[in-house]
Amino acid sequence: MPHICSMIMMIISLFGALGMFLFGMNMLSSGLQKAAGAGLRKFVASITSNPLKGVLTGMGVTAAIQSSSATTVMVVSFVSAGILTLTQAIGVIMGANIGTTMTAWIVSIFGFKADIAALAVPLMAVGFILSISKNGKARSLGEAVVGFCLLFLGLSFMKSSVPDLSETPEALAFITNFSGKGIASVLLFVLAGTILTMILQSSSATVALTLIFLDMGYIGFDMAAAMVLGENIGTTITANIAAAMGNVNARRAALAHTVFNVFGVIWVICLFKPFLSLIAVLVNMVGLGGSEQTPLYSISMLHTVFNLINTGILVWFCPQIEKLVCFIIRPRAKDADDNPKLMYIGQGGAVSTPELAVSEAEKEIIHFGQVVCEDLEYVRLAIHARGNDFAKWREKLVKYEEVTDNIEYEIANFLNRIDRSVLSERSNNKIRAMYRIISEMESLGDSGESISRLLERARDHSQKLGKRHIEEIDSMLALISEAYDAMSYNLKNSEEIKEIDNAYKIENAINDRRTQLRDAELKLLEEHPEEYFESVFYLDLLERLEEMGDYIINISQAVLLV
Repeated sequence: MPHICSMIMMIISLFGALGMFLFGMNMLSSGLQKAAGAGLRKFVASITSNPLKGVLTGMGVTAAIQSSSATTVMVVSFVSAGILTLTQAIGVIMGANIGTTMTAWIVSIFGFKADIAALAVPLMAVGFILSISKNGKARSLGEAVVGFCLLFLGLSFMKSSVPDLSETPEALAFITNFSGKGIASVLLFVLAGTILTMILQSSSATVALTLIFLDMGYIGFDMAAAMVLGENIGTTITANIAAAMGNVNARRAALAHTVFNVFGVIWVICLFKPFLSLIAVLVNMVGLGGSEQTPLYSISMLHTVFNLINTGILVWFCPQIEKLVCFIIRPRAKDADDNPKLMYIGQGGAVSTPELAVSEAEKEIIHFGQVVCEDLEYVRLAIHARGNDFAKWREKLVKYEEVTDNIEYEIANFLNRIDRSVLSERSNNKIRAMYRIISEMESLGDSGESISRLLERARDHSQKLGKRHIEEIDSMLALISEAYDAMSYNLKNSEEIKEIDNAYKIENAINDRRTQLRDAELKLLEEHPEEYFESVFYLDLLERLEEMGDYIINISQAVLLV
C-alpha cells in the first residue's frame, strides 16, 4: 500500500512538473514576443513571395521566441488579416518547423548533462528585478527570464518525478511489450506522440518527456524517434484551433501546416531504418557519438534533419500545396452571404503578440469602413424607392444598424484585451484613435437607420419628395460618397498621410451644399407655404445627410492623430 501511494504521489508530481515546464515555455515565448514588439510584426510582414526567404524568416522567428505554435498562429493571423498571402505563409510555416528543433537541442544539451536547474533559481531573481522595471521591454525580458527558469526547473522536477519502473517490472514489461513489433510498433508510437502533443498543446513538452523516457531506458531510440515524428503531427492542432474561427485563408494556412508534417512523417516511416542509420552517421560526424548523451543528441538531430529534409523537398511545391488546401477547404456558404461580419480579428480573443493585434484591428477597421460605405447605397435606394420596394431597403438599413453595433462591440472588445503596457507609444496612440473611429462608424450605421425611419414616417403621412428635391438630395449623396472615398483612402494609408486636405475639401463642399440648398428651400417656402410639410421633410433629410458628413470627417481626423 505505501508503495502504491508513493507511485500515485510521483505521478501527481510529474503532472505538476509538466505544468511548470509548459507554463515556463509559455512565459518564455510570450516575454520574447513582447520584447520584440513591433519589430517582430514588421519582420514577418516584410516577407516577399520568395519561399526560401519565408523559410528563413520562420526559422529565425521561431528560434527567437522558442515556439513554433506561436509563430504558426501568428502567420495564420497574418493570412487572416491579408498581410501575407497563403504561399508566403506556407514558407514561413516550414521554417517554423525547423526553428522549433532548437528547443530539443537546448533540453538535450543543458537539461540532462548540466544541472541548469541550480542556476535557474538565482537567475529567477534577475528575472524578478527586470519584471518590476518601469521600462516595458525590460519587464518583457524579465518575463522571458522567469519563463526560462521555470522551464528548466520543470524539466528537473519531471526527471525526478518519473516513476522508477525498475521497481515495477510488470509496468516496464507492459511498455516494452509494444516495442520490437516492426512497423506496427513504429505506427503505435507515432500515434502516441501525436495524441500526447495534441493534449499538451506543446511539441517542446512532448519532446522533453520523450527524452526523459529515453534517458531512463523506458523506450528505445527507435520508438523515441517514432514519438518525435508523431509530435510533429500533433503540434499542428494549435494552428488549426486558432484558425477554426478565422476566414477561409486562415484555415487553409493551418491545413498547410498539417499537410507539411503528415507528408514528412509518411516518407520517414517508409524509410524508417535507413533514416535512423543516417542520423547515427550524422551524430558521429559532428562528434556527438560514443557518450551517454548520444541517444539524446540523436533524437535532437533526428528532429532537425527531419524538418530540414522535409522543407528541402516541399519548399519547391508551395504553389501545389496551396492548390491542394484550397481544393480541400472551400469557402463556407455563410462566408459568401450578404451579412457583413468580422473578417480579420476572428472570435478567438486577442492574439499573444500585442503589436500584431494592433495590426489586425487596423485591417478590421478598414473592413468596417467598407461596410458603412455599403450602407450609403441602401440609403440612396430607400430614398428612390417606390411602392413596396421601400420595405426591402428599410429592412437592409435596420440590419446594417445592428451589424455596425455588433462590429463596433467586437472590435472594442478585442482592443480591450490587448496588453497596452508593452506597446510602443505610437501603437497606444493608434488604439486611442481606433476607439474614436469605430464609435463614429457606428454612428454612421445609426444615421442610415435614422434616415429610414424618417422616410417611413413621411410615407405613413403620405409625404413624398418631388423631382427637384430628389435631384438635390442625389447631389448631396454624391458628395457624401466622395467623402467616404476620402475616408477609405485615409484609413488604408494611415501610416503615410500627414494631412487630410482631401477630407476637409469634401466636408466643406457638403456643408456649403447643405447651406445652399437649405437657404434656397426656405426662400421657396415663403412663396409656397402650402408645401410646408414636404419642405420640412426635405430639410430634415438634408440635415441627416450633412450629419453623416460630420461623422466621416471625424474619422479622418482620428486617423491624423496617430
